Amino acid sequence: MSEPALEIAPLPTIDEIKAAQQLVYSVMPATPQIVWPLLCERLETEVWVKHENHTPIGAFKARTAIVYAAELFRESTGIAALVTATRGNHGQSVALAARRFGLPANIVVPRGNSPEKNAAMRAQGADLIEFGGDFQASKEHAQTLARDHGWHFVPSYHPNIVKGVATYWLEFFSAVPNLEVVYVPIGQGSGVCSCAAVRNGLRLNTKIVGVVAAEAPAYALSFEARHKVEAPVTTLLADGMACRIPDEDSLAVVLQNVDHIVQVTEDEIRQAMKILFIDTHNVAEGAGAAGFAAALKEKSLLDRKRVGLVISGGNVDHDVFADVLKD
Repeated sequence: MSEPALEIAPLPTIDEIKAAQQLVYSVMPATPQIVWPLLCERLETEVWVKHENHTPIGAFKARTAIVYAAELFRESTGIAALVTATRGNHGQSVALAARRFGLPANIVVPRGNSPEKNAAMRAQGADLIEFGGDFQASKEHAQTLARDHGWHFVPSYHPNIVKGVATYWLEFFSAVPNLEVVYVPIGQGSGVCSCAAVRNGLRLNTKIVGVVAAEAPAYALSFEARHKVEAPVTTLLADGMACRIPDEDSLAVVLQNVDHIVQVTEDEIRQAMKILFIDTHNVAEGAGAAGFAAALKEKSLLDRKRVGLVISGGNVDHDVFADVLKD
């Protein structure tokens, strides 16, 4: 008996995304998209890179909680504090939004989380709570804290989160309107779903290719099975993609809009991080380099195509990055 089709929550419209851009631009400018000649030589085609590593928190998540919080306060009153779970970039975004709107931010991270990402969240004013061995355990604890203390839980995936992320895709597709294929890393799915929202809203023919870590294959396995599949997470380098259980709302969008999903290994991600630094002198964290790793893996399929990549973040611990460059 076949699995029932997942119901798809409405994606934001182009007008809604344009309105969200005004909120985003109150805290940061639009990020650049650049053609790097050495990357084009490596892939033997035209490659555009969207630099979401050039935001106030070094990642695309700078856009998300600002929009989410603005919509939240438009609809609700009496919110005492925000709480969320993260491996780093989402937590920085929630802390940034909390400061902007004058609320405490409580961030749950797994034990052994990146010390430099933890420090960045604390510098934004967040109160960090270490709990659990992976993101899923931290998320469940954050939801418990929200119930126990009356805090508002900020999810990693939500229509208003997607609306915030979509602002960079609107920038990208507007600046480079003839992209034939884009490679999009998948963590909890806001990036790939926002890409679909803008592509569909602008009625483009761009092919969307999802990218996951081979050591965190839940979305790839779910894509193949056409329903949610839980899978263990062992990735260390691509912590921004360390998803054990897919979000059902984002998975529904992925199943309808993504052409295929590429799995990239730790070694492939490591090599991509190194090449991005050599060819562009940009620092990409593991998840931020995953799209380029996937494009390298599919180089033979890209002949004379105009390719879009996003460096979704550059927040990698210095000792990890030093090891990447030494290899």
